Amino acid sequence: MNICQSCGMPIDSDDLKGTNEDGSLNQEYCTYCFHDGKFTHDFTMDQMIFHSVSLIDRMNVGTERKIDREEAIRKMRGYFPKLKRWRKME
Repeated sequence: MNICQSCGMPIDSDDLKGTNEDGSLNQEYCTYCFHDGKFTHDFTMDQMIFHSVSLIDRMNVGTERKIDREEAIRKMRGYFPKLKRWRKME
């Protein structure tokens, strides 16, 4: 399974893949981060982390172990610099 190289979300179906400028599916970025060959948000890595953590309540639905915001931010700060988009920018 691929993961989005911008937000870290699993990309487990074509519906979740972003699109290139020519309309073809992008294999590295999800549809929420990349559309028509461009990033959907002009975020810094920290802005992406805080945007992602704003969705934490949705991510916790149906899970036994809830992740709190501080834990999520700490994990993302360790993980995001390894993603392609942030390796070259931050």
